[in-house]
Amino acid sequence: MGIERLILAILATSLSPVAFAQQVEHGSGPYPALMEERTDLPDHVVYRPADLARLGRKSLPVYVFGNGGCSADGTSSRNHLLEIASRGYLVIASGTFPRPTRPAPTPPAPGKLTLETETRLLTDAVDWAQRENGRVGSPFRGRIATTRIAVSGWSCGGLQALTAAQDPRVTTAVVMNSGFFKDGPNPLNGVVSDKTLLATLHGSILYVLGGPTDIAYANGTDDYRRLGTIPAALVNIPVGHGGTYMQPHGGIAAEVVTAWLDWKLKGSKSAKTRFVGAACGFCRDSRLTLERKNL
Repeated sequence: MGIERLILAILATSLSPVAFAQQVEHGSGPYPALMEERTDLPDHVVYRPADLARLGRKSLPVYVFGNGGCSADGTSSRNHLLEIASRGYLVIASGTFPRPTRPAPTPPAPGKLTLETETRLLTDAVDWAQRENGRVGSPFRGRIATTRIAVSGWSCGGLQALTAAQDPRVTTAVVMNSGFFKDGPNPLNGVVSDKTLLATLHGSILYVLGGPTDIAYANGTDDYRRLGTIPAALVNIPVGHGGTYMQPHGGIAAEVVTAWLDWKLKGSKSAKTRFVGAACGFCRDSRLTLERKNL
């Protein structure tokens, strides 16, 4: 199936340790960011401002992320994630740093494709953030906005985000190059695809798709059409399914997502005007198209 070939391609994109070290950036925001693995949060990569003291009295809203292909490479969208962290967010991706001994993905057997990460890793990240905010001795103590939480993901990770968004702690969801499968069986073992869950979403939701050439375009567009009263927006950036994750600073998609987060998690009025109002910035942006409902 096409989705299986696509996921295998995503899984195969992990960089060697040398290339990995050469291609790390720090985001373009006011808080240069780093990424790290932590022994108290296995199977995740944490992205955060390198100097937490620079935050002053500001707290970090939380953005948790499922990788393309539901892969175990928590650095595969690092430019996107570092950019968001540099804007004053605690970002947590499923997976780990790439390992030189990690075996290459094998062709799928007939039937469903088994994936490398579980959906629970997204809510595990939220659990950890809430614990760290109160733990004596934690560098994050008192610095995490534990009531301002976004779940997100790319492709297969977007399906994980749609499930994790059912958690009542989630404020908003960002579904990227993804959507519940519209027709036929779900080819992904261990990942839920159920259109009825759209009716139980809460908070708000942003879809970021890659235009008609995006393999998830039909699924994501159908999701958006089926949404009821939840505040929602649909952005299409005509770059296909690969998105802009590894462009410098995550490209335009990171710009869109950061504006959404700044509005929904930080209450920024200037970020809000990029989506709504007479001066709606993204409404006039030739790089993308924007649809809105219930905003």
